[in-house]
Amino acid sequence: MEQTDEEFFHDFRQELLAGAEANGSFQLSEFMEAIANDLVETGFTEGFELCHFRAQRGMRVDGYWFNDEGVLDLFIADFDSRNELASLTRTEVAAAFKRVANFFEASANKGLASELEVTSPEYGLARQIADRKDAIRQVNLVLFSERTLSEKIQALPDTEVAGVPAAHHIWDISRLHRQRSSRSHKEPLDLDFEQMFGKGIACLPAHLGTDAYQSYLMVMPAEALATLYERFGARLLEQNVRTFLQARGNVNQGIRATILNEPGMFFAYNNGITATAQSVETATTDFGLAITRVVDLQIVNGGQTTASLFHTRKRDKADLSQIFVQLKLSVIDSQQSETVVPRISEYANTQNRVNAADFFSNHPFHVRMEGFSRRIWAPAQKGAPRETRWFYERARGQYADAQSKLTPAEQRRFKAEHPKPQMFTKTDLAKFENVWDDHPRWVNLGSQKNFARYAARIGSEWEKSSDAFNEFYFKRAVARGLIFRATERIVSAQPWYNGGYRANIVAYTLAVLGDITKRRKESIDFLGIWNAQKVDPVLESAIAVVSGVVNDDIIRPPQGISNISEWCKKEACWTRIQARSEAIANLLPPQFYDRLVPQDDQAAIVKTAKQTQRIDNGIEAQRKVLAVPAAEWARIHQSLLEKDLLTPKEDGVLRVAMQIPSKLPTEKQSVVLLDILDKGQLEGVVVSDP
Repeated sequence: MEQTDEEFFHDFRQELLAGAEANGSFQLSEFMEAIANDLVETGFTEGFELCHFRAQRGMRVDGYWFNDEGVLDLFIADFDSRNELASLTRTEVAAAFKRVANFFEASANKGLASELEVTSPEYGLARQIADRKDAIRQVNLVLFSERTLSEKIQALPDTEVAGVPAAHHIWDISRLHRQRSSRSHKEPLDLDFEQMFGKGIACLPAHLGTDAYQSYLMVMPAEALATLYERFGARLLEQNVRTFLQARGNVNQGIRATILNEPGMFFAYNNGITATAQSVETATTDFGLAITRVVDLQIVNGGQTTASLFHTRKRDKADLSQIFVQLKLSVIDSQQSETVVPRISEYANTQNRVNAADFFSNHPFHVRMEGFSRRIWAPAQKGAPRETRWFYERARGQYADAQSKLTPAEQRRFKAEHPKPQMFTKTDLAKFENVWDDHPRWVNLGSQKNFARYAARIGSEWEKSSDAFNEFYFKRAVARGLIFRATERIVSAQPWYNGGYRANIVAYTLAVLGDITKRRKESIDFLGIWNAQKVDPVLESAIAVVSGVVNDDIIRPPQGISNISEWCKKEACWTRIQARSEAIANLLPPQFYDRLVPQDDQAAIVKTAKQTQRIDNGIEAQRKVLAVPAAEWARIHQSLLEKDLLTPKEDGVLRVAMQIPSKLPTEKQSVVLLDILDKGQLEGVVVSDP
């Protein structure tokens, strides 16, 4: 039975209270970050920085994010820790937007920064707005409300604030509930081309009457494509493509040159765009069939083309009126989208291979991490009645989906075995890992950019040796998660903490601890933390000491840099903090060093874990091979032999498989056989999934 808004509100409130207690944060901060995390995951915004500021002159702001394309998201909260779900009126909505608009105007035109404490988050934001005013092309005013709003007033007209175009967005409890409940776990875009562009987009049906899915070939005006990207940004891009652009971040110079110098040849030179939609509406015009409306348009290949068209129009004032782009649109319903869309994205991107284009929910790394999280029990903490599991969400919404068909009693048991504080996502994992193994500045660049960096690194390491991602890797990742979240709680409790820059302080604190231990050729005892399922008081004390020094350092950026969070994103910030590692090390108590483990001991554990994983991989490969009948292996052998695609080694291994069960392939041979299956699939020799 589907959950009501009231039931969702009460569940959300309990999660909020538990999260605030676990993270040592105020309920308002937890409320803002909980919703912001949802919106970052689904592409509504690229990131989020807390910034609580209220003034008697009718100003308020609770968070913000500047993206790389001149868009500023300003967030304001409607939150009073209400016990019951209440309604939100149009008057209250207007008043909230007026307060956050006043903050922007005062920052941009009235020198608000000069009245604020220079180390406060609100000073950094106000100063950055003033400094960047000419570069801000749009401001999104976003209201987060714990109340529910009538759908009749869900959309508000665009306006201007201090001469800058402003869009208004309301995320109330009902809208958040709809997003979390939707099959794709994101809010689909509903695009009316006739309303936006005055007419539909010409198309040619290409599905030939098949019932499986509809497809269309379109000649898309570049002006329309750039306008869509300007208005909706990363929300247009399927997650693989969005993260790829986060990793690249540059306009394709070849595309730009064609736009500026040979616009008439763009259609001939460009490979075009591949996109999907949940549904479309068409109309017959004097010029043939046209698509008038698209629900949930997602670009799965061609994100670089789309972004480059927009940026070249904006930066170079390019005329796009003579440019058209070919677009292949596949209509995939929501029930199939989770499996089909990632495949279209993967296959469409194979010609221009992207490091991490397929490094998402269907990548073997995530499947393996999910398997560990469902199988491995975490040791019970002292005094706890039972063991629990850490639930890894390899695909968005899995935690909620796992409970959706359970009875109330089964749901209680599920939550007892998988407590909500022990759920972590792909972007969480990227944060936990990158502060130790890569560079803390990536974590400060926001979830999407940090994940892009992590995806590229792990994707490369997986290709070299997937055995490195084993049970120890999973347990160490959880231990790092425990340390990360403990650090968030510890920083929030410090007397010097003023409510801002916590994410920056946490990232650099853990990076400093990692740097100190590496210099000594030692390591934090991650396995010990996994076994205890908590951070011991000695490490907590060390975290408190280091975080205080880090805070003192980052709130004093060099001359000419006014925004502290922007300073924390620069290489020079880490270089300066890192130079103090030795001095910070002298502040830590001897007990901290007593608990470190030698890197050689850690390396021995890693080596053993790799060997175990290699054996597990072989056993799993053997299981899959034995599930395919001998006759099927014979058919594959004959088909590939006729195509002259078998090496002598593959031919010999296949001949063994053709004798199952009288002969059994070894584990090494089984790995080769699975590779042969992949080769066969590329050649159209398909076997039923073993």
